[in-house]
Amino acid sequence: MAAAERGWCLYELFRYPEAVYVVYTGDADVSGQQILDGAFRRFNIRLTHPVKFLFLRKRYLVEASLYPHFTLLGQSLGSIFLGWEALMQCVPDIYIDSMGYAFTLPLFKYLGGCRVGSYVHYPTISTDMLSVVKNQHVGFNNAAFITRNPFLSQVKLIYYHLFACVYGLVGSCSDVVMVNSSWTLNHILSLWKAGDRTHVVYPPCDVQTFLDIPLQDKKTTSGHMLVSIGQFRPEKNHPLQIRAFAKLLSKKEAASLLPLKLVLIGGCRNQDDELRVNQLRRLSEDLGVHKDVEFKINIPFDELKNYLSEATIGLHTMWNEHFGIGIVECMAAGTIVLAHNSGGPKLDIVVPHEGACTGFLADGEEGYAETMAQILSMSADKRLHIRNSARASVSRFSDQEFEVTFLSSVEKLFQ
Repeated sequence: MAAAERGWCLYELFRYPEAVYVVYTGDADVSGQQILDGAFRRFNIRLTHPVKFLFLRKRYLVEASLYPHFTLLGQSLGSIFLGWEALMQCVPDIYIDSMGYAFTLPLFKYLGGCRVGSYVHYPTISTDMLSVVKNQHVGFNNAAFITRNPFLSQVKLIYYHLFACVYGLVGSCSDVVMVNSSWTLNHILSLWKAGDRTHVVYPPCDVQTFLDIPLQDKKTTSGHMLVSIGQFRPEKNHPLQIRAFAKLLSKKEAASLLPLKLVLIGGCRNQDDELRVNQLRRLSEDLGVHKDVEFKINIPFDELKNYLSEATIGLHTMWNEHFGIGIVECMAAGTIVLAHNSGGPKLDIVVPHEGACTGFLADGEEGYAETMAQILSMSADKRLHIRNSARASVSRFSDQEFEVTFLSSVEKLFQ
């Protein structure tokens, strides 16, 4: 069998040890061992079964920077050429795409003769994206000059509708469809029309690793730490975190609070991400909060765990986040979550557990600032009660739970 790129799922190893596992990856500048070492550092995953990596040279064809216009179409067509390169290196019996390259599914199924599966983390296009364009709202994927022009907005809406139709066709080729949240499920059911083959499989979160953090010993005597976990990508909306933090500091109530520090923890994939971090640094300077904001880039897992053990609040600001592993990690570590009131966090994660509060949801600078102030003004006992409920709720996102649901979902492909 084979998997797209290295964001695949490795849990078949335990049930099907006789199979040969191949991972297609575009990380041609590293070795397979370096990839495995990186998986251990960031996700605490150590494999006991050998995996073969096949390195692809045409990954640049799926980079968004190559397509300043018609990006979705360009990347999707590029993925076909990337998939062809992968197919020429190895024709697997089973192909599982977990990178969102749905346009490779018919290639592997009809030309490669493979059984194909998909693990969808985020739909390439969604009804929410159509709504943003239809209502002429500015977003990271809908430029202001388009929203101001009714004609361009209409052209883009037509383009999105046509793309959604084609995306639905290629996605429906999948013999097994797995989605990572209720939010993703709703969109994939609408687009791919494959309800009888679609399963919700929450992504594996190493919650066990965080359970040794004592909930009672949060160090708040010298101040409160607020942390954010997430790659420095535009959709994560880190500027909202900094602006809301600045607004919190400016509130009168903040004067009576202990010192506050915001720590943004995330990965930088390329120069664009590094530029984005520099822009965030400048934003914090412009708002006069740079002395209270820190950036931690590509830090190892142990350091991440240490920050979560000391933090009071875990911030997450992405609109319609498909799931949110960082949110689950915060909850397991006993950090009170404040996430965006949409997507997977709203539907699956920050939900009551046995009737008790597990975290908070907000939107907008004012909403985030007010909710942060509310959390910080709570008594230690009340925060502890929320932490206990949140930690108890995340067992459904454990590695063990993922293993069971993933293997039961892909069983059809191995028959």
